[in-house]
Amino acid sequence: MNISQQASSRKILEKASMKQRMTALAVFCGVAGFFTLFILEGAGKLDLGWIFTPCGFKQKFHIPCPACGITTATRAFAQGRFLEAFYIQPAGGLFCTLLAITGFLSFITAAWGVYFTFLRRLLAGVKVRYFVLAAVIIVIAGWAVTLARAFAGGG
Repeated sequence: MNISQQASSRKILEKASMKQRMTALAVFCGVAGFFTLFILEGAGKLDLGWIFTPCGFKQKFHIPCPACGITTATRAFAQGRFLEAFYIQPAGGLFCTLLAITGFLSFITAAWGVYFTFLRRLLAGVKVRYFVLAAVIIVIAGWAVTLARAFAGGG
């Protein structure tokens, strides 16, 4: 069998087990609940201020913290203002996009019972430390953008 035949014979989907479907349902419900909280907060029907208190880092050092703007970006993303979410805090926009994709794939697995085999290969092939390192790099890059805007705007 040559290489082109091997690549085309790989399955993209397989039947999901009941455990995979239940896990996917739990993930989907968590993602949907997360975004629902921010939709309600953005509409003024819920106040998340008790969770997201003013930033102590910004109050102490007078510069934005690494996570400054992620809550606002998440609210914008949840309300469908995707480009605005990336503008407010690029890391927040990217994390929301990844979370939405995760929710979508989880919904498909839970509802139709299909499992994407590329997920198994991705999760088996990449170590957790690489995901953490990528997340740290993304947050630092987002912070750099936020700091640049803060200094350019005079604070």
